[in-house]
This record gives sequence, C-alpha cells and structure tokens, in this order.
Amino acid sequence: MTTRHAKSWIGLAAALFCAAAPVRADSPLLDLDAESRAALHEEIRSYLLENPEIMMEMYALLEEQQRAATAEADKGLVARNATAIFDDGYSYEGGNPEGDLTIVEFLDYQCGYCRKAHPELAELLESDGEIRWIIKEFPILGPNSELAARAAISTQINAGEEAYLRLHNAMMEGRGQVTEQSLDALLRANDLDPEEIRAGMDAPEVTERINGNRALAETLQVSGTPTFVFEDELVRGYVPLEQMQALVEEKRAALD
Repeated sequence: MTTRHAKSWIGLAAALFCAAAPVRADSPLLDLDAESRAALHEEIRSYLLENPEIMMEMYALLEEQQRAATAEADKGLVARNATAIFDDGYSYEGGNPEGDLTIVEFLDYQCGYCRKAHPELAELLESDGEIRWIIKEFPILGPNSELAARAAISTQINAGEEAYLRLHNAMMEGRGQVTEQSLDALLRANDLDPEEIRAGMDAPEVTERINGNRALAETLQVSGTPTFVFEDELVRGYVPLEQMQALVEEKRAALD
C-alpha cells in the first residue's frame, strides 16, 4: 500500500483501537466481506506500526483543527462581550487612548508571568505609540492578590489615573508579595496616603469592579493570568515581546 493510499484510509484506524465503533453507512467497509475487512484492518495496523510518524501527523492535524476551532469560538466570545471588554467605563486605559488598536490585559499583581510580561508590554506600548491598553484586575492567587487589586482600584478612584499607574508599575516591578504589612510602605513610596487608599479599599464600587472582571473572565473562559485580548483574539498566558509585535502587525493588517 502506498503512503497516499494509506492516508486515504487512515480514518479507519480508529476501528483498531475501538472495536465497538459502528461502521458508518457511507463507509467503504460495507462493500467488503468479513474476511476482507479483517485483512484490511490488519494491513492498516501493520502500516501504522511500521510508520508511527503517521499517528503524529494525525495528532498534529487534530491539534491544529482544535486551535482553529478555539480561536473562532474566542472571536465570537469577544464580539458578544465587546462593551464589557473595551468600554466598561471604569477600567484603566493607558498607552494611547486614541490608538488604532486595543490590547486588554487580565492580570494578577502576584502573578510571576504577569510581572515577566510587564516590561515587554511597556516596551511595546512605548515603541509603537498607537496602542490603547486596558487593565482588568483579576485577583486569583489568594488574599494578597485581592489586597493588591483593591489597593490599585481604590487608588484609581481616590487619587486618579496617574497615581494608579505609579502604584501599578510599583507592584508589577516589585519582587515580593503585597501584604498587609508592606502595603502602607508601598503606598507612601509612591506618594499616596495610606489612610485614604485603605479607607476606599472595601468600598462597594471596588467590590463591584472586581466581581465584574471575574464575571467577564468566566464568560470569556479566562481562568489564568496573564490573559490578553488583542482586538478580536484571546491570548492566554505569557507572550514575549516578539510575539506581541507579530500579533499587532497581524491585527493591523486585518484592519486595513
């Protein structure tokens, strides 16, 4: 049997591993008697054992199909939730708010990969100059994550956008955890009044924002940080600068 011929029959290989699988009504196996069918199964089995790379090709093809299906489903999720993602009316907007392309970041201030991505994302925003950047606090790593998110949001509400960005950068660039013991010193180091910020951390609006981000993350099937939205595409996990740049180019090309 030639390689091309074997690949044309590769869908039959499942019968070798799942004897209970029924023969489809349109299957060419229906034209074979039991002895011929058994012989064909044995031929396919022998071919696959002699050429195991075929199974790897099948696996790679299946993975690619699954990636494509997930990407298409993600685009639908983004489209249906566009207002909550891009225009919720309260999330911090940085970079160039009038830019031609938007990146949204779900982050946890205690997430090591969020911190790893921080300087690379900052370089992308600075070097490009035309990217709108939106932050969604998504504390998922325990009480210290919640503490940091509440401090950031309280700072935005009570001290303004510039103060928020200072504290955001300090927490993303810090080495240790944000704790009850370290928070006041961190706030003072960034010219913020600990009493004012702490007084606002348990305000209903702060809770509503965090809960809103969590609900949105659940809707988008986001379960880890960092997760990015590059225009219409969800990108889960850490993304190095080169990949970010490639995604930006790809999205810009699609907008033209």
